[in-house]
Amino acid sequence: MSLEVINYSFKRVRLREHSIGLITPYLRRAVSTLPRDDFTNPEYYPPKNAGREDALRYFIFMVAIDHRTSRHKPYEAYLNSRLYHGADLLYKLGSRKFSEDPNFFSPSRMAEISVDEVREWLSVGGVNEVSVWDPEVRAELLRDLGRGLVKWFDGSVTKLVDRSGGYLRSRPQGLIQLMKRFKAYSDPVEKKTYLFVKFVERRGLMNVVDEWNKEVPVDNHLTRIALRLGLVIPEEDLIKKIKGREAFTWSEDVVLRLAVRSAYKVLSRTAYLDPFILDDFLWYFGRKVCTKERPACVIMGECPFLKVCPSRESPEEIVEHYYVDTYYY
Repeated sequence: MSLEVINYSFKRVRLREHSIGLITPYLRRAVSTLPRDDFTNPEYYPPKNAGREDALRYFIFMVAIDHRTSRHKPYEAYLNSRLYHGADLLYKLGSRKFSEDPNFFSPSRMAEISVDEVREWLSVGGVNEVSVWDPEVRAELLRDLGRGLVKWFDGSVTKLVDRSGGYLRSRPQGLIQLMKRFKAYSDPVEKKTYLFVKFVERRGLMNVVDEWNKEVPVDNHLTRIALRLGLVIPEEDLIKKIKGREAFTWSEDVVLRLAVRSAYKVLSRTAYLDPFILDDFLWYFGRKVCTKERPACVIMGECPFLKVCPSRESPEEIVEHYYVDTYYY
């Protein structure tokens, strides 16, 4: 899809700045109560003392396969008597593999990883095995990324990051442009790329120079929140699709998420919040409060935006836009 078509279609979804202004003071209070994750918890990430290249490798390959983990059944399992679900289980298994063998995440090794290896790595249990639903796709993404890093960056993620000079977009070799050559990071809305940047900046593995080019990594959770809060208003045909749970097309998904990303950019500036800090809150909020089914406002009457949310009377009318055949998020 050309940029011209995306820009034209963007008119199909409007930003509602009035709603953005209404939720801003409530957002500031809510964000202030959430502790900041430094992404060093060894339960999910490399420990603090991990070398820079090893940590960068872990994050670039894990984020590459960090998209929907559940499709036909929940991706969840008990490990040491604790239940891990979705992305938590994915990163738990990633961290466990890193602790066993950091070299597992080397680009040369990932360049040759098989579907069976991915399935074994990201599965838990025996007869009733819990497994990620698309090991074939994830294996393809890992191989493409590994081969690209070997071909263009001598197998070094450090070289990739350093070639950007710390810039995201403000020069020809910004990290956003550099990473688009990899299939896993080809999303026009750049969800995985911004998630990777968020991780490595927070870990001190990269200093972002052009901070004004930061964006929230927009997935289905963040899109659902924006729709329910009225931050964006799609045209009527798209609203009908959302409420009827009809599948979006590729271009409709891109246009909607681009609009959502723009709305959150305005919100981050209005609330004087770093977009990555805003994303911390939105990710938590979408998974724990404004959930897809039975959000907290329905079950317990609790939500920091309850007084100003236009969906408070019927939040389940907007479950989320239906677009699942993707590795973008």
